[in-house]
Amino acid sequence: MSVRFAHLHLHSEYSLVDSTIRIKQLVAACARAGMPAVALTDENNMFGLVKFYKQCTAAGIKPIGGCDIWVSSPDDPRPWRLTLICQDRDGYLNLSRLVSRAWREGQGTGRALVDAAWMHPESVRGLIAIAGRESEVARVALTAGLPAATLRLSFLQRLFPDRLYLELTRTGRENEENWVRAAMALAGDHELPVIASNDVRFLLREDFDAHEARTCINQGRVLADPKRPKDYSEEQYFKSPEDMEALFADIPEALENTVELVKRCNLVLEFGTYYLPNFPVPDGHTLDTFIRDLAQKGLEERLSQHPIAAGKTLEDYQARLDREVDVIIRMGFPGYFLIVADFIGWAKDNGIPVGPGRGSGAGSLVAWVLKITDLDPLQFELLFERFLNPERVSMPDFDIDFCM
Repeated sequence: MSVRFAHLHLHSEYSLVDSTIRIKQLVAACARAGMPAVALTDENNMFGLVKFYKQCTAAGIKPIGGCDIWVSSPDDPRPWRLTLICQDRDGYLNLSRLVSRAWREGQGTGRALVDAAWMHPESVRGLIAIAGRESEVARVALTAGLPAATLRLSFLQRLFPDRLYLELTRTGRENEENWVRAAMALAGDHELPVIASNDVRFLLREDFDAHEARTCINQGRVLADPKRPKDYSEEQYFKSPEDMEALFADIPEALENTVELVKRCNLVLEFGTYYLPNFPVPDGHTLDTFIRDLAQKGLEERLSQHPIAAGKTLEDYQARLDREVDVIIRMGFPGYFLIVADFIGWAKDNGIPVGPGRGSGAGSLVAWVLKITDLDPLQFELLFERFLNPERVSMPDFDIDFCM
């Protein structure tokens, strides 16, 4: 069967504010509908992307990663929505940076906002943009007319040359048909493709009431409140390709363009490889030599202030230290220990209370001498192998308690 349509604007349960769709159920729905690709564009986050990617791939469905962002412009006090789709790994990394920056620097209005100034051709490389009913272009088109909207559209065209689509929806919400007409006019004037969308928030039509309850929780309102905003319609469910074909029978190219957009996206995620930040070491040192040198000095400092454990000798401490450092280096984790020691040391130097150490990490003598923990493992007969074992390669994991 030929591919006729793919949903490219869809929120999952990871959009805590407005969706009830579980990833597993979504993938099953795609399989039932014979839809070989689907996009996940959660609200201001990509928390569900890895789970979505793995489950889609396992089911033979092409996963399209993306995100709905809210953008703030200096000349418009009201933020506007833009859907960004990852074409490739560059796009994924750029979208990750934009969303992370929004949460770090763009909060303050109840949303994490992306400043329009952060978006430039390099920062959005590898991303496809979809401007829909809640975009700035749509808002201006419906309030000030097409000429004014053209000025806003030119901003997106410069950022996303040959990678900008206009989204058409028919879910019965306010001004949708007006935007469809405006979008078709803008698309014709500027040679832009349009795509059909259902702005999906729940799987089945009968899930609408549960979805409304979820949005009420987010809004701090009750279902019976006559004044609560009605931002969604019962039509925003996961419609089949046949349903979408009937809905957009007059604009078949909007359906075909969803398939063409899917073909442009080839995001590949790799798992099982750990990536640690580069820890800077002094000139003349490598990570391996630096951790060995630091651990040796730390042991001498610790034993100058703490008594040797009963029944142990200095040689026991030295042999244990050498063995642990050898294992840490052989397993490739000296950077991990140095990074953890660095931020715990910073906390202690700046008056932030830190726990003495718990869990299997307390069994490491290297952790003690680097002041990651405050427990002498030899005194309590704790085993290093419970924390790091060359016969079971996995990331070390220090349990660390910081005061608020």
